[in-house]
Amino acid sequence: METPLFTALMEFKRRDTISFHVPGHKNGTVLSEVAIPLYKEMLSVDVTELTGLDDLHDPSGVIEQAQQLTAELYGVRSSYFLVNGSTVGNLAMVLACCGNDDVVLVQRNSHKSIMHALQLAGAHPVFLHPKIDQELMVPSYVEFETIKQAIEDYPNAKALIITNPNYYGLSVDLSTVIEQAHQARIPVLIDEAHGAHFIAGEQFPVSAVHIGADIIVHSAHKTLPAMTMGSFLHFNSEIIDQSKVEYYLSILQSSSPSYPIMASLDLARGYLEEIVVHNSSGQILEAVEATIKEIEEIEGIELIYSNDEFVRRDPLKLTLRATDGRSGYELQSWLEERNVFVELADPINVLLVLPLHKENEGLAHLKTGAHQNANKFIQKLHYVKSEDEKKIHQLEHAYTFFQTCKKRVVPLDEAIGAFSYDFIVPYPPGIPFLVKGEKITGEAIEQLKDMIRLGVNIQGDNQLKKGKITILEK
Repeated sequence: METPLFTALMEFKRRDTISFHVPGHKNGTVLSEVAIPLYKEMLSVDVTELTGLDDLHDPSGVIEQAQQLTAELYGVRSSYFLVNGSTVGNLAMVLACCGNDDVVLVQRNSHKSIMHALQLAGAHPVFLHPKIDQELMVPSYVEFETIKQAIEDYPNAKALIITNPNYYGLSVDLSTVIEQAHQARIPVLIDEAHGAHFIAGEQFPVSAVHIGADIIVHSAHKTLPAMTMGSFLHFNSEIIDQSKVEYYLSILQSSSPSYPIMASLDLARGYLEEIVVHNSSGQILEAVEATIKEIEEIEGIELIYSNDEFVRRDPLKLTLRATDGRSGYELQSWLEERNVFVELADPINVLLVLPLHKENEGLAHLKTGAHQNANKFIQKLHYVKSEDEKKIHQLEHAYTFFQTCKKRVVPLDEAIGAFSYDFIVPYPPGIPFLVKGEKITGEAIEQLKDMIRLGVNIQGDNQLKKGKITILEK
């Protein structure tokens, strides 16, 4: 397995050099005693742009080689290492395509980083609302007819931004969508954060890198063995100016990138390449099936699968639900009491992310069953937006998306019909429940009350903890 950046770091470590350069821990020799057992080895390779270690912002050596190997594996023109997470990739790809007053077609259940990028660009988002998966009861994908209609209605749109798969691993083949957009010369930007491993084998959904998307962003750290914040941006476009992407990456990425994170990306690419070369994804799926069998034997828990004919599920994502009416948050707490920590909970579900590995942690110790006297939350919740709303819409006060506006704080019930001043974001998954400038409905208020009652972590408006919300002043 070829890992040029990681190999160079290890060779540097073996030289046992003396540091008269940053960072201040001096190759792990200057740190608190309590930190030595955990950090000393890692900090020995937490270095800076030294001779032989290349420069992320002007790569010509081992970083360039590592990025080129990544591009070859994914079959794209260029790949870039991201040390500020997929967030920086989403920001860069949007800013490279969109400017002030540009119309952009964007999937409404996109990550907050997409929304922030549009705000920074000063663009006018046209939101494309996804359908609701009837089994998982979560927003899924934007229907093809909706996207087609949006392209016809806005032929001068500067970009089509799609999130696929969704957080729960539900994925659709976007080939037709990409073809339609390209016929109108609209570039397609894909936030495929949770699909960095899709090229591992045909058991996984189709990756956007294989079907002509212009830019694809992968959170390598989510499903590959990379460090947190390690991500990829893949460029594969004939429409977008590649120099603009590089320009925004140079602005937005740290000027002091983490070498351990970059080396972990090099290693993660090598790990995935081994799976592809040796066609070993079948062994991974065997481990997944073993985990599923263990879960099926746990009293009080069931696995939930989508029945949508267009959806392919990422086998590494498993959605669980309590059979006795407990909320997803209660089930999460029950699991954590037994040292099982999950990716997220929502009002009715819990999401597991399994490793891309031929062995999984066992769950046999959970077979004792669920606790009793559960609260019956499901019947009371208003957790999914109605399918009756418009599939395509612009903000009624689009200018508020990027301009500073006056605000006013009101009780939740008095906000119906007003416009949200803040992005209100349950985290995880980091998808805005309300976007800045979006009209607040009675249904949205009921859902917010549910989230507050259930203790959901909500980023954004700190007035919510007081039973209030900040709105745009008329």
